[in-house]
Order: sequence, then C-alpha cells, then structure tokens
Amino acid sequence: MKPASGPARKPAGTRRATGRGQRPAPSRPGPRPHPSGVPRLDVDDMLDSERIIVCCGSGGVGKTTTAAALALRAAERGRRVVVLTIDPARRLAQSLGLTALDNTPREVSGVDGSAGGRLDAMMLDMKRTFDEIVLEHSTPERAEALLANPFYQSLSSSFAGTQEYMAMEKLGQLDASGVWDLIVVDTPPTRSALDFLDAPGRLGDFLDGRLLRVLLAPAKAGGRAYAKVLGAGLGMFTRVITKVLGAQLLADLSQFVAALETMFGGFRARADQTFRLLAAPGTSFVVVAAPEAAALREASYFVDRLDADGMPLAGLIVNRMHFSEASALTVERGLAGAETLAEHGEHPLAAAVLRIHADRARLAERETRLRERFTSAHPDTALVEVEALSGDVHDLAGLREIGRALAGEQQ
Repeated sequence: MKPASGPARKPAGTRRATGRGQRPAPSRPGPRPHPSGVPRLDVDDMLDSERIIVCCGSGGVGKTTTAAALALRAAERGRRVVVLTIDPARRLAQSLGLTALDNTPREVSGVDGSAGGRLDAMMLDMKRTFDEIVLEHSTPERAEALLANPFYQSLSSSFAGTQEYMAMEKLGQLDASGVWDLIVVDTPPTRSALDFLDAPGRLGDFLDGRLLRVLLAPAKAGGRAYAKVLGAGLGMFTRVITKVLGAQLLADLSQFVAALETMFGGFRARADQTFRLLAAPGTSFVVVAAPEAAALREASYFVDRLDADGMPLAGLIVNRMHFSEASALTVERGLAGAETLAEHGEHPLAAAVLRIHADRARLAERETRLRERFTSAHPDTALVEVEALSGDVHDLAGLREIGRALAGEQQ
C-alpha cells in the first residue's frame, strides 16, 4: 500500500493535454492499418492513467529506447515521471542526452514542460542501495561495522540476485516517496527480468535456508561460543578453515550473519509489499520485442509467465517493423521487372530500385508472418507496431518520434 501522501491514481481513460511546445511532426504517411482482429495497445491512455510501467524484453530489441520514449511522452503530456533502468549498459543516459546516470534521480533538460510535467532519470546502483538500507535500518555504530565487513562488501556488490533484490527495494522507495506520478522501469533482458519478479521469493528462500539458520543461531552467542558451536557442528571443515583463514574470518562471518536478522527481515517484508504493488491496479507490464523469431519466442514466454503470476500485462510493442509502401507490387513482380530490364540493358537504376523493393517486401512479409504467429498464440494480447527508423535514436527528438509512433500518431 502506498502512503496517503502519495499522488492519487487517476481513473483509467483520463487524458492529459499534449504539450503545446512540441516540435511539429515531420510530414510522413499516416498511421498504417492495425492488424485485423488484434486489440490495439492504447499507449496514451496507459501513460495518462498508470502509476508504474515495467518494460520487459530480450536484449537488442529497443527496450531501453522504448522505456525512455514512453517516459518522455508521459512527461510532455503533463505527468511527473521518473525512469529507472536496471540495465548496466547505460544506453538510457545516452538517449536522454545525459553524460551518466547514478542512483539519484536527475532531471532531464530539454523536456517540454508546458503541460506541467517533468522527467527525471536514474540507474540502479545496487551497492549504494544496499548501503542505504543498512544506514536506514541500523544504529550508526552497527552500520559502520557492517559496511566495513568483508562478507557484506562481497554480498552487496556481487552476490547472485542482489541486483534484483535492490531493484525491488528502489522501486518501493520511489513509489513511497510520492514525488512522481509515473515510474517507468527499464528491466534487463527477459530472463533477468524474471529474476526481478522472483526476487521476494528467492530472498525468502535464502533467509530461510538451512545453512543460514545454522549460522544465525550460534552467531548470537558471539566470538568463542560461536566458534565452539560451529566447530561442533561442522567438525574437521571448521578447524581447517580456521587454521587456513584465521579466527578473524569466523568473527567477520559471525558479525555479518547476526546483522541479517534485523536488516533483512524488514527488507523481505518490503520486497513482498513491492511485489504486491506490481500486481495491483495502476501497474502495467509492457513486453517489447523485435520482429525476429527468437525475440518473439522470448516475448511469448514472458507473456505466459505474467499471466501465470497474475501480473497486469498492457500489451506487446513490436519494434523495428518494416513495411512496403507499394504493396500491390509483389516480390515476384518486382524481381521479374528487374530481370526484364537487365535482359534488355535498359534503365539500370530502375532495375536496382525494383530489387531493393523486392528485398524490403520479402522482409516485411517475413516479419508479418512472425508477428502473426505470436498473435495466433496470444489473440487477446494488445499490441502496437513501430516502424524501423533509418538511424539510431540518441536524443530527445528521436525519442519523441518513437513516442508518436507508439501512440499511432505517425509511423
């Protein structure tokens, strides 16, 4: 549950005015016909009504760019938005025109705030987030000792799953602050995003594990008693470890596991609360895919997983689609025309254009078949298709163009 001081959710369907100061859209063809029989993902309605949007997808499909475009469009429609990336590739900072992102939300300059919105961006620093938990939930003396503990330093920087645990913690902190109307989360590639969903359960398994219980029980007894009890339980192994690494290692371990009781108990409760927040009204998951077999298989897997967990799926964004402007000119006719011109030695430029058209039409047909394979397996999943751009997106102008395409204003 979010605190009463947080911003109230707006009813679904509420729209905000589009920023009046945006650069006019370049003259391009209007929106393409939506695939027949497939629900359309209403991106603007989602941006105007939701509290949390989680972008998921496999690597290399444009997920980070999509998250940034959604956040920018929401901000320029009048919402206070923060976009959080837990992808260590740092692409989000580049697309937003920032030199770097860190664990502190920073305002993005150049955003049109005429509708009253703003955009902040940040990247998860899992060790710093971990340190913040220690400082908040420990006495100054205990926090100082724990931060210097070698076991804690290893866990907070490299322990498997720490990134996902800290992502849950940071999302909960952002939501509880009440500063932003909308939080957009850019997750790592799909399988890691599943770890994001599994974080509370995995943390619980870790805390309830047999080894940790063995360590926690004697830790309360302190130094010598701890070594005695542990030695009695583990016999020769403990004596060898003590001889090789010294008693200091056991003392460090004793201090570390003793701190787990007070620190991790609260974190587990907060992670569970954040997990419930992800399944609550006001949260939407968006799966991003490219029109490629592997990416759409990952998208299908993730859609099934979200459904099994009862998570609110908004829909699928199929990024970087290719279309043929001259659909009446089939691949076969284009190639036949090019061959005829070549045989007569006439109009080589026209023949080259026909071949290029045939290649693009063939690619468009292949991508459409792959997308249709997904929609046949998931007929109720809303989607929107975004046409491939001629170059990379690296600034706010490019993100605005992506945002307009997502909303169906132009493609």
